[in-house]
Amino acid sequence: MISEVLSSHQCSWFGTSYGYKPWLRLLWVLLVGFSPASRAQQGTQPQSIKIEGDITLGGLFPMHSRGPAGIPCGEIKREKGIHRLEAMLYALDQINSDPELLPNITLGARILDTCSRDTYALEQSLTFVQALIQKDNSDVRCSNGEPPIFPKPERVVGVIGASGSSVSIMVANVLRLFAIPQISYASTAPELSDKSRYEFFSRVVPPDSYQAQAMVDIVKNMGWNYVSTLASEGNYGESGVDAFLQISREAGGLCIAQSIRIPREPRPGEFDKIIKRLMETSNARGVIIFANEDDIKRVLQAAKKANLTGHFLFVGSDSWGSKNSAIEDQEEVAEGAVTILPKRASIDGFDQYFTSRSLENNRRNIWFAEFWEDDFKCKLTRPGIKYDPGRRKCTGDERISRDSQYEQEGKVQFVIDAVYAMAHALHSMHLDLCAGSMGVCEKMDPVDGRMLLQYIRSVNFNGSAGTGVMFNENGDAPGRYDIFQYQMSNVSNPGYKNIGQWTNHLRLDSEEMQWSGGDRKIPESVCSFPCESGERKKMVKGVPCCWHCELCDGYQYLLDEFTCDMCPFDMRPLENRTGCRPTPIIKLEWSSPWAIIPVFLAILGILATTGAIVTFIRFNDTPIVRASGRELSYVLLTGIFLIYLITFFMIAEPSVAICAFRRLFLGLGMCISYAAMLTKTNRIYRIFEQGKKSVTPPKFISPTSQLIITFILISVQLLAVFIWFGVIPPHTIIDYEEQKPPNPEFARGILKCDMSDLSLILCLSYSIVLMITCTVYAIKSRGVPETFNEAKPIGFTMYTTCIIWLAFVPIFFGTAQSTEKMFIQTTTLTVSMSLSATVSLGMLYIPKVYVIIFHPEQNVQKRKRSFKAVVQAATVTTHLSLKSNDKQNGESKVEPDRSQ
Repeated sequence: MISEVLSSHQCSWFGTSYGYKPWLRLLWVLLVGFSPASRAQQGTQPQSIKIEGDITLGGLFPMHSRGPAGIPCGEIKREKGIHRLEAMLYALDQINSDPELLPNITLGARILDTCSRDTYALEQSLTFVQALIQKDNSDVRCSNGEPPIFPKPERVVGVIGASGSSVSIMVANVLRLFAIPQISYASTAPELSDKSRYEFFSRVVPPDSYQAQAMVDIVKNMGWNYVSTLASEGNYGESGVDAFLQISREAGGLCIAQSIRIPREPRPGEFDKIIKRLMETSNARGVIIFANEDDIKRVLQAAKKANLTGHFLFVGSDSWGSKNSAIEDQEEVAEGAVTILPKRASIDGFDQYFTSRSLENNRRNIWFAEFWEDDFKCKLTRPGIKYDPGRRKCTGDERISRDSQYEQEGKVQFVIDAVYAMAHALHSMHLDLCAGSMGVCEKMDPVDGRMLLQYIRSVNFNGSAGTGVMFNENGDAPGRYDIFQYQMSNVSNPGYKNIGQWTNHLRLDSEEMQWSGGDRKIPESVCSFPCESGERKKMVKGVPCCWHCELCDGYQYLLDEFTCDMCPFDMRPLENRTGCRPTPIIKLEWSSPWAIIPVFLAILGILATTGAIVTFIRFNDTPIVRASGRELSYVLLTGIFLIYLITFFMIAEPSVAICAFRRLFLGLGMCISYAAMLTKTNRIYRIFEQGKKSVTPPKFISPTSQLIITFILISVQLLAVFIWFGVIPPHTIIDYEEQKPPNPEFARGILKCDMSDLSLILCLSYSIVLMITCTVYAIKSRGVPETFNEAKPIGFTMYTTCIIWLAFVPIFFGTAQSTEKMFIQTTTLTVSMSLSATVSLGMLYIPKVYVIIFHPEQNVQKRKRSFKAVVQAATVTTHLSLKSNDKQNGESKVEPDRSQ
């Protein structure tokens, strides 16, 4: 550009043409001399808008989208480009026509296109600083030897822009070197708040740190805890997501499933891969998106292509805002998207201004013709542009809003406020430095950029929307946001609906929200769904929002959401396992089938035994009663009675007294019975064994001796029981382990006496010893004639009793693992005892009672025989029996003579 000026004056230079300061020369060479784009454009003025004025402001706007590889610029941007540019022109017109603001001073402008690319914007912005580069013209001479005449370069005192944060950062680094203040209308990257690096940067929009906080509040308000993030590569997207991640970590309760960066130059299929990655964590339906308009549109296209319409729930930053261009032709995919935009209002004056623009009255906007073609879908005849026969020709009679869709772009208000902020700062500076002067005075020519910055930071006025415009110490505007949702279903006019706002805290009207298909219920975006009642969370390592649900099984309950704990031994979990409840306590009821049968047998036995006792007492002196041994018979019948009686103690509700009676009578009845029978069989055995040796009767066969022997045997049992009483006093317990199945609903505590299976067997063991001993004597006495004794009935009694108790053992111990153990064992024990008592009663006394009552003629005194005669008779009978057996086993068989 400078070489163009020199050549136009037919000048030449020798040696170093321009005496830049070394660091400025190096900057110029690095930024311009070696830039391919700048070399391609060398010798040509950058395409820009020039508005003449006393003070010139710079303007940076994304008039075009980013072009494909190798091409700086792409298609025209109607909203973010044309609308915002026209907003600056509109603001300049309003300021220049305002007699109160900068009177007698006209603001001009040099407006450049950034093409949505930071490197291209940097090259373009060098236009703003060329007037500030000091030149040494001592070596420059014209052909006639005279010094050259240089036109006064255009001096830009401040810059409005840029739009994208990455562009603003790149430009701010250059403007800072030349102390040129910059006010952005859209850049929100938190990085720009760092005044140690971006000292001359200010903005009329709040930084993304506020926006990120608002988005975190929105996500948490909707009950989401698992989301993904999408960021366009560059300062805006990456800084916004970084702020969101930091705030979400500090707030807690929010996890990031995927954090994906969209490349600055995406390859074909890149967005399809992004959607595929997002679906790897499909539960994270919420997608936080900090991306430029182009990337947003391509993400929506990829989601639609993957047939995922309605799956993703987007929460968009202010780069999405309420723009229709970002979702054009992708409305179904964008339905339900919640977006955020710095609080704004539609500027009616701008609508009137912009809708009145035409090709005739807006020639100062060099990009307006291109916008016109795109907005009205027609084609203008322009030099160097080949006419496309496929499109209709523009007539020039088209009108904005009438013949095309129009809605004011969301950042128009902020563009106007940025221009007014610069104007108010210049106005205050003019009042202080040029008091009473008309126009720009010497003190403001040139404008000191550092001083202007101080005035900018001090402005405080009502902006175009009526809200205050001011800056904090970092040059940031206060955080005020409107929250929108794009709605299509059940609305007359599909579009963005205001559903809340954020000013340091969130106010969201959830009732106004609706989602895909018109659903009013907020969709879920969670890693793991809440666990059911009684389930604990088993956290996934490293992801605090994700867990697996595990049931608290068995006798566990949910202590807290992460821990299952065992209920106390006497309790079981509630049905929902949120706590424990007392385990029901049961006992053997009289109405139970397990009790009815033993009680019935016991009652019959008691009645029969009582009948036998009464009969014996009534016929006490009759021969049968005397022959059966009255004294031992009464003892034996008492034992049988106690055996039947123990059934009632075993079934009765346990108490200290009942438990004492169980200990006492459980073994006592059997002990009395078998002690009496053992004494009888022993007496018979000793008599006949003694008779084989001599005719002298054995000792201790009198009734008194028999009673003494019996009571001695019984006393052993009583002694053991009373020792037991002294060592372990009887008491009741509740056994919670016996009936504790895997399903706690069936768990029961059993009220019982403190008698274990072992103690029960020990209690009966002495009686079993007596029974076995009695059986042995019964076997030894089997050869004694039945006409003389009770040996054989006692033998049959003992054989049967042994069989009963042999059957009892496997039944009793085989049910040890059964949930009905107590009932089965109690019934088995009582029935076995009743059966053994019944056998004794039936074998020994029922026949006698029958004869006494129904055949009294047989109950008469027979001829008495001496002890010697009895023994001899028994011996003869025994020998005859043995000889008979021998003959039956020989070769011949002789029939006995029955006449003898």
